[in-house]
Amino acid sequence: MKISTPGRICLFGEHQDYLGLPVISMAISKRCSIRGSKNNTNQVTIKKPDINQIEKFSLLNLEYTKKRDYFKSGLRACLNKGLIFNSGIECEIRSEIPIQAGISSSSAIMVSWIHFLSKIAENPPNWSKEELGKLAYKAEVKEFSEPGGMMDQISTAVGNLIYLDTHPIPKIKYINLNLGYFVIGDSQHPKETISILKKCRELRLSVINKMKINNPDFNLNSISIQDLEKYNLSNTEFNLIFGTIKNRNFLQSAKQELNNINFNKNKIGFLLNQHHKILRDTLDISTPKIERLINVSLNAGALGAKINGSGGGGCMIAYVPENPEIVLEAINKSGGKGYIVKSDIGTIQEN
Repeated sequence: MKISTPGRICLFGEHQDYLGLPVISMAISKRCSIRGSKNNTNQVTIKKPDINQIEKFSLLNLEYTKKRDYFKSGLRACLNKGLIFNSGIECEIRSEIPIQAGISSSSAIMVSWIHFLSKIAENPPNWSKEELGKLAYKAEVKEFSEPGGMMDQISTAVGNLIYLDTHPIPKIKYINLNLGYFVIGDSQHPKETISILKKCRELRLSVINKMKINNPDFNLNSISIQDLEKYNLSNTEFNLIFGTIKNRNFLQSAKQELNNINFNKNKIGFLLNQHHKILRDTLDISTPKIERLINVSLNAGALGAKINGSGGGGCMIAYVPENPEIVLEAINKSGGKGYIVKSDIGTIQEN
C-alpha cells in the first residue's frame, strides 16, 4: 500500500492561525509517501532512506523515547480512536519536500502515517481528509504541547487552495482558482520552528490577554486599528498588535480578490509583499539570506514574495503565475535552492 501527501505553502495568515485568525494556504506539487505492509511480528520498522535512518519499536511499548516521537504519537492517536493493530508494520518513507524549510515536511509525513495506519488497521475507519488532518494535529502538536496552529495538518490533508478558519471550530472553504506557479527558494539555513513560534505566539498572547482584561469584549477578528488607541499599550505592544491586524486585513483583501474568477494577479502579488513586510519588520522572522532571495525574485519578475513558515531560516515563496524558470534561475544563482510548484491534491491512497 502506498499513501502520498503534499507539502504546503502559506499565502496569507502566516503566524496568525494559532491566534485564532484565518489563513489562506495551498498544498503543493512536492509530496512525501509511505509504502508498506503488515508483518508477522509485533515490531514496527520505518525505513527513511532519504536521511539514511531506520526507526524500530514494538507495538507493545509505545512509551516515548525522544523529543517529538511522532511515529509513536501517531499510532497512539489511532489507538485512542479505537483502531486495532494485531500485526507489526514494515514501511518506507520517501519525500520530495525539503526538510526544515517551512513547507510542512513533518506534517505531511504525519498525515501520511495516520492515513496509512487507518488503512492497515484491523478495523479500518472511513475517515475524511479533514478528520485525518485533525488527528495529525493532535498527534504532532497537541500531544507534545507545542505552539503551532492547525494549518499545516489540515492543508496537507485536504489539499488544493483553501481558506481555513479554525476558530472556534475548523471551517474550510475551497478556493477553486488556478493561481499558476510559485517558486520556492530554500535558503538552506534550517529554521528554529519551536523557539520562533513560541516567541511570536507568547509575545502577542500576553498583549492580547492584557487587552482582554481592559475590555472583556475584545475580539482580534473584528478590532480595528483605530480601536488600539483605547488601550494603554507600550510602543512594542502597539506595533505587535498593529502588525497582526494589518496582516489580518491583507488576508481579507486577498480572500475578497480570490472570490473573483478574473482575479487580479498583480494585486495578489502586492498583498504578498505587504504581508512579508510585517513578518520582517514587526515579527522579525526574516533573515539576510531570505531577503536576498526575495529581492532577486522580485527583480526577475515575480509579482510578489514572502517568507514562508515559522521563519529564522527555511524558505521564501515567489508568485510567478507564468514562466517561472527565470525566477528559479535567479534564486539558484543567489545561493538558494529553487523549486517550481503549483497547487496539488491532498493525501491519497495510490495503491
